[in-house]
Amino acid sequence: MYNIKNIFSHARAYFLGVLLLTPFFLYADVKDDDIRAFNPNIQREVLIIDSVHGYDLNPHTANYSSEAQILNGLYEGLFSYDPMTAEALPAAVKSFRVSRDRKTWTFVLKNDLKFSNGDAVEAKDVVRSWLTLLNPETKAPFASLLDCVKGAADYREGKAAAEAVDIRVKNSHTLAVRLNAPAEHLPKILCHHAFAITHVDKNVYSGPFVLAGQKSKELLLKKNTYYYDADKVALPAIRIINSEDLKENTFAFNTGKAQWVTGGIEPEKIYKRADIIVYPQFSTEFFFFKAHKEPWKNALMRQAALALFPREELRQNAAVPAKTFILPLSDYPKIYGEEIYETDEAEALLGEALDELSKTLRKGKPLLRLAIPDFDYMKQKAALIADALQKSGIDVFIETSPGHRYLQSLRENESDMFTYTWIGDFADPLAFLELFRSSSSLRETEWTSKVFDTLLDEAALITDSVERYKKLAEAEQLLLDEAVIFPVSHPVSLNAVDTEVLGGWFTNPQDIHPFKYLFFKDTSKQREGFI
Repeated sequence: MYNIKNIFSHARAYFLGVLLLTPFFLYADVKDDDIRAFNPNIQREVLIIDSVHGYDLNPHTANYSSEAQILNGLYEGLFSYDPMTAEALPAAVKSFRVSRDRKTWTFVLKNDLKFSNGDAVEAKDVVRSWLTLLNPETKAPFASLLDCVKGAADYREGKAAAEAVDIRVKNSHTLAVRLNAPAEHLPKILCHHAFAITHVDKNVYSGPFVLAGQKSKELLLKKNTYYYDADKVALPAIRIINSEDLKENTFAFNTGKAQWVTGGIEPEKIYKRADIIVYPQFSTEFFFFKAHKEPWKNALMRQAALALFPREELRQNAAVPAKTFILPLSDYPKIYGEEIYETDEAEALLGEALDELSKTLRKGKPLLRLAIPDFDYMKQKAALIADALQKSGIDVFIETSPGHRYLQSLRENESDMFTYTWIGDFADPLAFLELFRSSSSLRETEWTSKVFDTLLDEAALITDSVERYKKLAEAEQLLLDEAVIFPVSHPVSLNAVDTEVLGGWFTNPQDIHPFKYLFFKDTSKQREGFI
């Protein structure tokens, strides 16, 4: 998921790490009973304050992390996110089995599944939803994650009909999916809102809540009474308002009007510091080359430009500076990161690259067009890059786009370099590497590499997780060696949550907090215990 929230919270999250001396606050020793133990008599509407931006509430096309939070409340698929770990939990699926060759997955749905209008949810609805996602006309960003399914890539790319996709309805509650190769991480992928079960009527939902109202800066969600687990959903309603008024947001939180602020806030003015929750995400902020024209199609030229980047200054205020693309996971091999050059060495490398390209480049200085969203944070970074490159003879033109339009503008934008902040949609290196696969629907760059694609294909055939990670690490190292990307930071998430009042909210690497687990705590019992 593209993380627009990071742009608003990055500097403040770093400030909090200094202010609170301990950079990250993590919940520990959480019992399973804490998730759903609520008093139904005290539940009421919860108020969440988010930053100001538009919402795409189509689960097939939405691509922002803020939209994912809402869509996980409105829609649900075969699996959903564990609120504490973001690992896959069974949702619409009652059971599943995997064939001996591990290429056929058979899913059995729960018997009592219904859409929010009372229509039964059947296996054919799952198949229809996935085929809609894969339909080339949908232009769904996450569709290529289903390329592991036999025939899915050909249909998605317009090379075959929908019937070529090997997803079959066996009966009203059972479907079978045939894969090209074993994919142990399939349940993790299917947690994502893109693979949710949808109705033909866009105003009908499959999740624990329904959209009851929408204004320019406000959403109202109400409990879906037809949801299969409705008895365990505590909140009758959730109101989400968009506001950039830091003072007003802080006041609303301190006075108890808002229970959760995920947008702009004045953290230093929050009454209870324990309510300020800052923690690392499975996420990376980075620059990447589009590599669609000279001189930036040339790897040596890219290497020379990145060698001139002011590394320390660009990463100076990062809570977690990044020298690799993927935040290290357990058992993931060491990545060496980018090669470090002294200024004279970098300029020599640039001279070598220019000599190599002298026959194809027009006379004059090389030009780098850098596209960024129109935020002060990014403008500061872009200015650092421009200053460093121009000193060595590379002209830089900075192009800004409104923040809410930046992501949508990438594909038609002819700039040479872009900034991106990406949250892995599941805890696996593939969640990042998929961005650079040549056939990926998430791909924004024009850089292609048969070697890179082959490494991902080979990794898909490996069943041993350690050996698979080694192959994926080779692919990541190739991205860095080819100077396609420049990692800046692994962002942290900043939320203000009244944890004495609101239960069911936990930190996790994806910064996904499923609404169906939220509840108001019985504070009277807390006071009795204190007395």
